[in-house]
Amino acid sequence: MIPIAHFVAVTFYLAAAAIAALPFARRVKAPVGAVVIALLLGIGAHATALAGLTRQAGAASLTGLGPGLSFAGLVLALSLVVVESLAREVSLALVAAPVAALVTVAGNLAGMHPFLEPQGARAVWLTMHIVLSFIGIAAYATAAAAGTMYLVARRELKSARFGAIFRFFPPLDTLDRVNHLASIAGFLGLTLGLALAAAYSFQYRALVLPQIIWGMGAWVGVSALALGRMLRGWQARRAALMSAVTFASVVALYVVFRMASLNRGQFL
Repeated sequence: MIPIAHFVAVTFYLAAAAIAALPFARRVKAPVGAVVIALLLGIGAHATALAGLTRQAGAASLTGLGPGLSFAGLVLALSLVVVESLAREVSLALVAAPVAALVTVAGNLAGMHPFLEPQGARAVWLTMHIVLSFIGIAAYATAAAAGTMYLVARRELKSARFGAIFRFFPPLDTLDRVNHLASIAGFLGLTLGLALAAAYSFQYRALVLPQIIWGMGAWVGVSALALGRMLRGWQARRAALMSAVTFASVVALYVVFRMASLNRGQFL
């Protein structure tokens, strides 16, 4: 049941991206409703898969590499639904929906096996850290996607080409607002997630150096972005560039640590 539900979720995520691409193929209104419905159907199947995993493995079901990646895909899809519904645009789905599908597939290929089996309050503590951290990472990814699209659309505007990208991308103000709000959400989510992780590590003497380095790197990146906008008044272009570059660096750091890691069953 779990693999089938994941397959259904991936199918709907890819379908959402295909529907979002329709305005590039022909002049039609942005199909916001159809994209959101496809995403919600995928999210429903995805949540069913993870609920089944929780019934099998207990409260610590998200601690493994596969479950963690799958949950990251689910949170990214949820973030995308919120953004698309509020912005009434579908362009972000062209990037984020395939990423959600790819991360979900990677999780299934890694195997749906939890790495740890803590019980009681310890399991809840660890799960809350994972949930909040992934919410922060998903929001950070959304900010990076909006920032990248802002830079592309701005370049189209300055070149005066006004092609399909410029016509069907959201307005620059909308992309800037998504980048701003997502960076704040990412900062809050990662701050809370890392605070729980630090308390958990101190309480149970469970320190994993690569996790600490990567988590702090992600937190520094999103904190610089959020605080730079709020306290230093960074303008849209600078914030867009910073979000894209710092998030790409966080992803690259994760890949390096994964390749060097001996703990194959962990997220990092």
